[in-house]
Amino acid sequence: MTQRAFVAGVGMTRFGKSGGGGPAYPALVTDAVGTALADAGLSYDDVQRAAVGYVFQPSAAGERALYDVGMTGIPVVNVNNNCATGSTALVLAREWVESGLSDVALAVGFEQMTKDAMSGTADGVSTIDRHLDVMVPRYGMGDAPTMTQFFGHAAEEHMHRHGTTAKQLASVAVKNHEHSTRNPFAQFQEPYSLERVLGDKPVHGPLTRSQCSPVSDGAAAAVVVSERVVRERGLTAQAVGIAAQSLVTDTASSFESGSMIDVVGAPMTRRAAADVFDQAGIGIDDVDVIELHDCFSINEIISYEALGLCPEGKGGTLAESGVTTYGGRWVVNPSGGLISKGHPLGATGLAQCAELSWQLRDQAGERQVPGAHWGLAHNLGLGGACVVTLYSAPDAP
Repeated sequence: MTQRAFVAGVGMTRFGKSGGGGPAYPALVTDAVGTALADAGLSYDDVQRAAVGYVFQPSAAGERALYDVGMTGIPVVNVNNNCATGSTALVLAREWVESGLSDVALAVGFEQMTKDAMSGTADGVSTIDRHLDVMVPRYGMGDAPTMTQFFGHAAEEHMHRHGTTAKQLASVAVKNHEHSTRNPFAQFQEPYSLERVLGDKPVHGPLTRSQCSPVSDGAAAAVVVSERVVRERGLTAQAVGIAAQSLVTDTASSFESGSMIDVVGAPMTRRAAADVFDQAGIGIDDVDVIELHDCFSINEIISYEALGLCPEGKGGTLAESGVTTYGGRWVVNPSGGLISKGHPLGATGLAQCAELSWQLRDQAGERQVPGAHWGLAHNLGLGGACVVTLYSAPDAP
């Protein structure tokens, strides 16, 4: 038998530019974890297991990240699933609670990145060699960071196949930069006009700098608890339910088609989303607020289609329609998304969890989505993994 899992507390630091002389990662984690525990009304002594995610720190950094919070001897599992790391840590915490291994589990994600972090280069066998085997014979290898090339070519393909325009791509960044003006945790907090986005520094293909997630530092955390803890600690009014969750990895379909849209994760997103909606017995039309993985503007458009917000090929039209912002059918990336909130790789999935928890508790302040009951998170990492999570609002007190 399994028991239900709930997010009882969340916390995150403000995301900031890497290399800016900010706190070291243990201090970032202490801040995020302390806030999450205080939010849940629990102490670190209550935590029975912890999953700690990061991408670019040394082995066993998860233990060091928590030593300044407490040294209680609990199991700490280090997690690295590229950009899907934070949500993968949440998967472990949920599984521990649902299985009965823990009543209180901690999921943490953090990152201190470097300018070379997204280069995609490494000694030995590359984790993205199959992705390169699709791109390089067709497009060659350019000077831009490898991930930027992947998504830049996916954008060109989408434009060629579906008539998507540069204006539609840029409209994603305009929306998310506007949303971030309401988010005190966001790395960028100013609006960008369409002209500014289109006229920004070219990065690769049709993508300009303000359509790409920045290099960021930050941390985020979630306290996951059982229904017994919710009841005994009086957390019913704030415990956000993890209604369904799916972690998937690449299948051969990511590479066999030769499509860069598939290479950057569309098949994984479709599969994970279908699994989540099947588990929950609801559909995308029931969802109110979405945090999705807009590492580049094109990925928001691709993800619209893969999550079922619109038919294949219509993501660009949806992006400029106003349907995915306040007053529309869904509010997508009210936090500002990766493009504007920032993208410290290990922290991103748990920052999505924090944002949706605040939204579903009606605690999101100026960026609150009215009446939000269902929240959906989509967290993607090339290499590759995708986590889709459906959250439900707390039960009435």
